[in-house]
Amino acid sequence: PGLMSVILLCVLSLVLAGSGSGLHGRNASVSHEYCVLGAGPAGLQMGYFLSRSQRDYIILERNAGPGSFFQIYPRHRKLISINKIYTGRRNKEFNLRHDWNSLLSDRPTLLFQRISRELYPNADDFPRYLSTFVKELGLKVKYGADIGRIKASDFNGNQGYILTDQNGVSYQCSVLLVSTGLWVPQQVDFLGSDLVEGYESIPTDPEEFKDQAVLILGKGNSAFETAQSILGRASRIHLYSPSPVRLAWQTHYVGDLRAVNNELLDTYQLKSLDGLVEGRLEDIAIGKEQLYLTLTELLDQNGNNISKVTGQNLPGFHTDNFSLRQPYDRVIRCLGFRFNFSVFDGSARPPQSSGARGRLPGITAWYEGRGTPNMFVLGTAAHSRDYRMSAGGFVHGFRYTVRAVHKILEQRYHNIGWPATKLPISQLQSWILRRVNEASGPYQMFGVLGDIILLRGSYCEYLEEFPLQALPQLSTLSGRPLTDHGLLVLVMQYGLNRTDTLGPGRAESEWTKAWRSNFLHPVLYYYNTLPTEKDMRQRPVGWPLPRPEAVHHMVEDFLTEWDQPISHSQPLRRFLEHCLQTDLRAFYAESCFLLSLTSRTPPLFCRQGYLRKQGIMGNSHLWQHAREAGLMADHHGHITPGDDTSVSEYLKHADAAVVSTMNFDL
Repeated sequence: PGLMSVILLCVLSLVLAGSGSGLHGRNASVSHEYCVLGAGPAGLQMGYFLSRSQRDYIILERNAGPGSFFQIYPRHRKLISINKIYTGRRNKEFNLRHDWNSLLSDRPTLLFQRISRELYPNADDFPRYLSTFVKELGLKVKYGADIGRIKASDFNGNQGYILTDQNGVSYQCSVLLVSTGLWVPQQVDFLGSDLVEGYESIPTDPEEFKDQAVLILGKGNSAFETAQSILGRASRIHLYSPSPVRLAWQTHYVGDLRAVNNELLDTYQLKSLDGLVEGRLEDIAIGKEQLYLTLTELLDQNGNNISKVTGQNLPGFHTDNFSLRQPYDRVIRCLGFRFNFSVFDGSARPPQSSGARGRLPGITAWYEGRGTPNMFVLGTAAHSRDYRMSAGGFVHGFRYTVRAVHKILEQRYHNIGWPATKLPISQLQSWILRRVNEASGPYQMFGVLGDIILLRGSYCEYLEEFPLQALPQLSTLSGRPLTDHGLLVLVMQYGLNRTDTLGPGRAESEWTKAWRSNFLHPVLYYYNTLPTEKDMRQRPVGWPLPRPEAVHHMVEDFLTEWDQPISHSQPLRRFLEHCLQTDLRAFYAESCFLLSLTSRTPPLFCRQGYLRKQGIMGNSHLWQHAREAGLMADHHGHITPGDDTSVSEYLKHADAAVVSTMNFDL
């Protein structure tokens, strides 16, 4: 009996230990420095950065695996995120410009192309990729933790947060990182809205729509995706919403209608019974016996019951050619999704955004909730910062904003400054050309993330992918002070000119008119001092930044390769020389040698290169190549360093050597 008692006590102690350390018994409490809410792509991306910097964190996910949204949506299982595997380049950073599904990591093979080779992959592949990401990186994810309440709490004088799950377990967090995405269906209340089917629950078998008339509320990708799936079965399909359809290839916003979903535009414009109609959703009503659409203004003034919608209050009774006068067999709501505010109590609830019809939380330029200190919003839920302007609501955009937020966290809570590369001014042009030709962050998050160049005299500090709208707080957020030498900001942006996207004159090829570029192109802004909050508010409409002291557009390029000597390199050098008041020409070693003998202040390139045992070694072959390429004047007599001429005659003809091409794959 004594032995059995000992055994029972040992078993009981093991069970209790397990419930406390791993299972967290009811009403237990655990603490972490960082709590990441949601194991979708944004939450896992932040988990990677927190893990790499060895921070105390936990990722809380209510479902049994990561990326649960993609196990349901899109309903018809085709992603519209590009998975372009073959680019003709080996440069991994460049290739991320055309890989819209992979997350960032230090594993060069941990890319989405391991899971799928399709240009538009099946949605089931994405949760599989996220599971692989979690497993290979060993991220700390707790599944089955359904957080039902979030409240603010005071932790040693700083606001923190307490999250409570369905089992009563409390998670105390100094910093809360919300990455729950948007998953609550957006609805509109109108007479008969209870008769409408939701995108989240409609059948996906096209045969169930055979010979039916279907009205779809909405004109986004979910609406067109639904229409496209039943296009060959439904008798007619009409799409109804307040706004005309917006095409992504016209607006450059990837959240607008993508070509992969727009087959109904053909059947509409080629007169095959389908169509698009504009009108306010709040102004419609739907009858019960037959799904007629009418307008509330035609109903009785006392708001009569929806079952009494009759022929007398249908629009067709008053206007016999009303577009939607025929009844429908089904009405489907495809209006997108909204952020779930319900889990936040009053002390922790972020405000609704002023844009995006209030569907998103309101956040600062550095992605911290407004009025909720130490709570940051990540991923699709943070799209209010660039809604309808850039790609921050999508994986290929927010993987970079998450990285930027992590750098802000490192500075604020651990006093680790924003990573910066210290460069001699003579190397700045080459560094800028490398970034505009390969960097994926500014390319994907155009107009939102930009490179900051802090000028320090003979050298500079280069900060990559800083949130542009937070520029007035640069020193605080980055830990990098400004000097009186000013700063440069490198941004990728589209032109503001309204042009026919596919018509003649849609592109600018003349570098002297680079400011008229319409397609994505690099723009450099020079400021003597840091712009203020007021400057940001008063910036010109459509500009990502306030008016600078000087601005330089690099002319758009059909190949998106800004590496040509006349159109790209030389204008950039002249602009930098104007801002820095410094000669930035590059010289061969022979030129630097002679200039060093004859001048007290040789050019900056020679001082920072040749005189430090660096530089371009010249010979007659290189000089001949430079003349043939048009980079140097072809003077009479073909003067070269080897000619028996006086130093003064040689220097009169010496000029800068300009690199004509750059191989960014090396």
